[in-house]
Amino acid sequence: RAAGLRPVPVPVDTDGVRPQLLAAAFEATGARVFVCQPLFQNPTGAVLSAERRPEVLRIARAAGAFVIEDDFVRRLVHEDAGPLPRPLSSDDRDGVVVHVCSLTKATSPSFRVSALAARGPVLERLRAIQVVDHFFVPRPLQEAALELVGSPAWPRHLRAVAGELKERRDAMAAALRLRLPELTVEHVPAGGYNLWVRLPDGADESAFASAALRAGVAVAPGRPYFAAEPPAGHVRLSFAAVPGVGEITEGVRRLRVACDEALSTH
Repeated sequence: RAAGLRPVPVPVDTDGVRPQLLAAAFEATGARVFVCQPLFQNPTGAVLSAERRPEVLRIARAAGAFVIEDDFVRRLVHEDAGPLPRPLSSDDRDGVVVHVCSLTKATSPSFRVSALAARGPVLERLRAIQVVDHFFVPRPLQEAALELVGSPAWPRHLRAVAGELKERRDAMAAALRLRLPELTVEHVPAGGYNLWVRLPDGADESAFASAALRAGVAVAPGRPYFAAEPPAGHVRLSFAAVPGVGEITEGVRRLRVACDEALSTH
């Protein structure tokens, strides 16, 4: 919005964006860019299904639009995920998809290294824009990135992250089922670092988030994740920024107190 663009929401389900609604959104708005996260979408964790992948590309081509593929979480797959689908860009032969990925999530918030991949005319336009940015990326940071991904320790690190994320996800999901059965986790993803939780009908998510903070737990209200009016209250619960599983179970125990407080005032 700050750049003068108008975001148009397109609904997703557990199989990713819904192609018929994507086509309708393009037709109704004349949009020229579709921003998507085909792999473990934030915040729902949805993965774009194999059947929908070619449909999304076909619809974007027909609309004369580009697809920005935000592949931010590919290196945060869980241990039980199985084979991952290839990036959407690997199925694109027409220069429709601009693929964006990063090392930041799997390493450190201060390790700001990303990559952008495209083909055809859009690549030349993006390359011209990026010249100044690339020129001013510190050389030591570039060298550190190359050393990191070329080291035998890199795949070991990713395997360790995958195991830890699965353990934390399972601990949070189990604690929620035990202590907060009235909250709905519609989908437990096999990648990423959060669960997307629906509150009971009529619950005030701002009141819930405030009560949680008073109980010592920071949660993200769901409203900012919707570009239009949300269908219900949601919260996003992250299991990444804590020392371990013990803090996750304690956090859910405190959320029980916050939930009782928030729902009692409703």
